[in-house]
Amino acid sequence: MPFEIAGKRRVNGIATAWARALRAQFSRRMLLLSLVPLLLSLLVWGALLWFGLQPFLDWLQGVFAEYGWFGSSGGMLSTLGLGTLKVLVVPLMAIILLLPLMIASALLFMGIVAMPVIERYVSRRQYPQLEQKEGGSFTGSVWMNLTSVIVFAGLWLVTVPLYAVPPVAVLVQAALWGWVTSRVMSYDALAAHASPEERQALMRAQRWPLLGIGMVSGVLGAMPGIAWMGGAVLSVVLFPLLAILSAWLYVIIFLFTGLWFQYYCLQALQDLRAKASVPVAP
Repeated sequence: MPFEIAGKRRVNGIATAWARALRAQFSRRMLLLSLVPLLLSLLVWGALLWFGLQPFLDWLQGVFAEYGWFGSSGGMLSTLGLGTLKVLVVPLMAIILLLPLMIASALLFMGIVAMPVIERYVSRRQYPQLEQKEGGSFTGSVWMNLTSVIVFAGLWLVTVPLYAVPPVAVLVQAALWGWVTSRVMSYDALAAHASPEERQALMRAQRWPLLGIGMVSGVLGAMPGIAWMGGAVLSVVLFPLLAILSAWLYVIIFLFTGLWFQYYCLQALQDLRAKASVPVAP
């Protein structure tokens, strides 16, 4: 029975944080905030795609031709009933390789630029009385973001062969997204208010709810990639434009995810302190 009550409380906490995040997502301040990481993403990816897209496609074309991958990939697509996509093998592979880098850059921009603003916004509106113990730092946030996105990008590239089995690939991507967002955004959400001991305790106690929030966000995060791939199938000319659109969608999704984590983590921290302050009966 106590486990059922605890489970219901966690589900209610996740749902309440989701509703608050959705409401805050469309506030004027959050919409303006999304422009900063968006502009950074457009600046970085616009320059990379403008100057480096064609050389990258040419390099991939050469690799496929040198190792005879056109025949094997074409046979695999024909087996799956997707033989018409043979001519788009190289652009699709380019998308698969570029996606983890795009996601990692958007997450990095969010963690460094947007999450401190989100933390102040949520704490002032919803938790003004919550004491700030400054258990995290800007340096710690940068280190957490960099190490996490590097591991995330590496694991994504290792699991590229799983795209031959799309359902498995989607599940693996959701799991990777859940891990990286719960790791990065939980740190940023608790950096100002929790002590190091409180943060570690919450990360242990709330491991599965935080991972669940991250995985749900991961399912949402699959949409920009699907839109990008679908656009590449229709027209290679739309490749850079859809890449920029995908970058914007990633920023919006990460912004919502950041708000969701922020509301949930601060509520969990408030509950932890309230529980610790209750005197134990003799």
